[in-house]
This record gives sequence, C-alpha cells and structure tokens, in this order.
Amino acid sequence: MNPTPVVFIHGVWLHALSWRPWDERFSSFGFTVRTPGWPGEPPTVAQARRQPRAELGLDALTEHYAGIVRSFDTPPVIVGHSVGGLIAQHLLGTNLGRAAVAIAPVPAGPVAWEPWPASLNAGLFRQVFANAVVEQESARLFERHVVPAPARLLTELSGGRHPRAAVDTGNTGRGPLLLISGQEDRLVPDSATRAVYKLYGDSTAVSSLKQFPDRAHSLVVDSGWRAVADYVLLWLAERGIRG
Repeated sequence: MNPTPVVFIHGVWLHALSWRPWDERFSSFGFTVRTPGWPGEPPTVAQARRQPRAELGLDALTEHYAGIVRSFDTPPVIVGHSVGGLIAQHLLGTNLGRAAVAIAPVPAGPVAWEPWPASLNAGLFRQVFANAVVEQESARLFERHVVPAPARLLTELSGGRHPRAAVDTGNTGRGPLLLISGQEDRLVPDSATRAVYKLYGDSTAVSSLKQFPDRAHSLVVDSGWRAVADYVLLWLAERGIRG
C-alpha cells in the first residue's frame, strides 16, 4: 500500500520552511509529506524578505495548491494554517483531497472578522500573532519565520467577498474536516472558527472542532506546535487515515 500523502499549506507572513518540524513528525509516522511554498516563493526566509510578492492573490494561490493536490495518485490529506486553512476547506469542498485540517483558518464566507494589518514588525507580531508566548520566544519566531505578506492577498481577504473565500459547507460527499482554533488567537478569534464550524452543521460529512486553550495564531510554529501536530495525527488515525 502506498503511504498517505499530506500537503501542508502555510499562511500569511510565514514561509514554507515553517512546516519543517511537522514534516519530520508526520514523516516519522509513515506519511509522504509535501510542504510546497506559495507561487514564486523563494527557497529561504532571507530571500523572501528581499523579494515581496505584492501581486499574489487568492485565485492564483488556490489554483496553485489545487494543481498540487490533483497531482497525487492517492488523494492527500490537506493541512493548512491561516489562509492555508481557508484554501484547505475550499479544496475539500470541491472534493479534492482525502481529508482536511484547517488550523486557525481565515474565516470562510459570511463570518465577520477584523481586517489584518498591512505589515508586521516585531512589536505587532508579538501583539497579534505570538501573544500567547513569552517575549523572547516571540522575538525568535519573528526572526526565524516572518516574511512580507502580498498586499493584494490581504486586500482580497479583508473584504470577505472573494469567490475563493467561499466554501461548500453543505457538501455531504467530501472527506472529513478538522477545524482547530487557539482560544487566545487575536488574528482569527476562536469565536470566528466556531462560527465557521456551525456553518457545517447541515452536512452529514464528518466535521470536527478542537479548541486549544492559551494558544494564539503562532500555534503551528511556537514551542507548543507538537501538541497540535499530535492531535492532528490522532484525529486522522481515528478516521482510519495513517501513513
């Protein structure tokens, strides 16, 4: 039997290398892991900081990952953080992928949320992204991971009306979905993720919600990442999805 593939989609202000610990963890359980960057993403954080992708939008980003998911002979699990979580839900809703995990996902469709800042410095990152860790860890995370966000993408997300922000929450034929929130998240509040979860209430397809107390938007990269990763692995195993 071929190993189950997993495709990781990173979020705004992060680089594909932010998934490296997850790659190692999931690979150790037998999964075939892919952590593809966004279209045109340079191979390192330092290069990405020098080469902002101002014009990248949600259409190009979604199609990029749709093509990657379609390229597998075995439908992959899709794991996304932030805007990656929105894309994961969108793709699953179109019957792409075996299952999806949306971690602190940009809210889908009609769910209201506060627009994000146009850029992040170390202080703002500490305030809105890594607010649940100590100041020293926030500084390390900023230096190690943070890259500029495409201005076009932020504009499209802030409106909440872009077609790619819509998710087919009523699809009964899709694979299982896990939504994860951090209860101290200031960028995607726990209340917004819970509101999205309620949108799936009319579907008979599997939809799950896990809330992590005392965790913020940095929950996939900070020192508590493994607890989140291991919960995802357990949730997948309970649904018969293993590497």
